[in-house]
Amino acid sequence: MSRLDNKVAIVTGSGRGIGREIALKLAVDGAAVVVNDLDEAPAKETVAAIEAAGGKAVACVGSVTEDGFAERFVQTAVDSYGGLDIVVNNAGYTWDTVIQKMTDEQWDAILDVHLKAPFRILRAAQPVISTAVKQAKAAGEPVPCRKVVNISSIAGLGGNAGQANYAAAKAGITGLTKTLAKEWGRLNVTVNTVAFGLIRTRLTDATTDGDATIDVEGNEIKVGVNPDLMTTMEQMIPLGRAGTPEDAAGAVYLFCIPESDYVSAQTLVCGGGFMI
Repeated sequence: MSRLDNKVAIVTGSGRGIGREIALKLAVDGAAVVVNDLDEAPAKETVAAIEAAGGKAVACVGSVTEDGFAERFVQTAVDSYGGLDIVVNNAGYTWDTVIQKMTDEQWDAILDVHLKAPFRILRAAQPVISTAVKQAKAAGEPVPCRKVVNISSIAGLGGNAGQANYAAAKAGITGLTKTLAKEWGRLNVTVNTVAFGLIRTRLTDATTDGDATIDVEGNEIKVGVNPDLMTTMEQMIPLGRAGTPEDAAGAVYLFCIPESDYVSAQTLVCGGGFMI
């Protein structure tokens, strides 16, 4: 048997990049996965990749910041696979500028996607998990260990110039994680955080023109890193390179498997040895 057989996982932002690799890694080890993306096409592509590898997956398309999304996301897991065992709050992006130029819209958007959305999803998940635990106890069955992995960043641990909104949101995730580890321990749920360092994705790929953007709900957000800056940043990493989405997914996986059933309220830095 695989480590995650009969487990049901939900992973936000899993149509692309790190989230996609997390979904694939959980699925290949036996979990049924609810895949989410803002756009339908990448979500369906991840589902197809999982199914092609012999796994089980279904898509739940939509913005994690949308009213009612959290309940719909959790209910998709219940309706499709009968329960919920693993929650990975991964979706997000950055919208950077120095504080004197940062608008309320920029602040609110980043706090909403990185902190409010995970809060809403976990709030929606609590009744499902609590009911399952009560049913298991009533039937005299062992209560399985369930897992929550919230994604943070080294910016949330040490701050980062130009990212007051992002750093504040990711620091907030640490507080949310530690609080829920205390609240949900009685339900045999571990709650941990993975803080990423420099990981190569479409948001951080080296770009020479400085004009690369992504569209997020009607906002054109600049992405990419100047190649010279990328080289400098990689030289500061003890392992000598940026991480890959597969590296990032591996760190999340560690908190999802049975070997970490007694690890909770922790932050694991996945940054090649670099610390702010």
